Amino acid sequence: MSSKPAGSLGDFLRSRRTRLDPASFGFAGRRRTPGLRREEVAQRANISPTWYTWLEQGRGGAPSPEVLERISGALMLTDTEREHLFMLGLGRPPEIRLKPVDGVHPRLQRLLDSLNASPAIIKTATWDVVAWNPAAAVVLTDYGALPPGGRNILKFLFRNPAVRASQHDWESVARFVVGAFRADVARAGLVSEAAALVEELCSASPEFEALWRDNDVLGHSDAHAVKRLQHPVLGSVELEYSAFSVDGRPDLGMIVYTPVDAGMAARIRALAADKP
Repeated sequence: MSSKPAGSLGDFLRSRRTRLDPASFGFAGRRRTPGLRREEVAQRANISPTWYTWLEQGRGGAPSPEVLERISGALMLTDTEREHLFMLGLGRPPEIRLKPVDGVHPRLQRLLDSLNASPAIIKTATWDVVAWNPAAAVVLTDYGALPPGGRNILKFLFRNPAVRASQHDWESVARFVVGAFRADVARAGLVSEAAALVEELCSASPEFEALWRDNDVLGHSDAHAVKRLQHPVLGSVELEYSAFSVDGRPDLGMIVYTPVDAGMAARIRALAADKP
């Protein structure tokens, strides 16, 4: 009887190995058991067959992240399976693997659109808006009227006088956004990639530069529970703020603003219904 606990790293590796078709990878020959052999996985992962065997047997200590990445590729793991592999092998998820963002899955867009009275957006780790619903276009910004490179929240806040004037407490909002942006880019490993944006904002806004030099790091739980805006059509708007992760996309986040007042929700719904 095996001494390994159920759900161990070895069990998971073996289950993923045995589901693969050897012929698909150019491995021939008769087999007594389904799937790839251990030495074939090791060959594909460019690691020692002995080391891979030890991993399946629960021996040899914790593998490195680099080894797990190679094994993940060798076994053709999905993103969810890759994360599970790292949790079993190292007790933590892998580093975020960013993907080019060109819109979002239609299922996620339908979710946004179903929130017909609540402005909702999807943003990247560098705070570029990549999806939104009609309510967001009405209350926040008509993102569809802007080029993809012009939909950055920090640029709106620090370089657009109309957006700044609409904020009830611009200073507090600006401090939170800069602190949360700093945390997001660091978490995503995008500090160097965000350098050009930071430099542009520092050059364009002394206020951004001062906040950036403060080195505050904030999370979405540190945001004010209610966001207040002065809208040119709706007047004073109060919105409750909620942030959510996007399943399977750690580089994306969803923000939903829910109207506090039912009457305001009805007015937003009516205006959003006229948006294409």
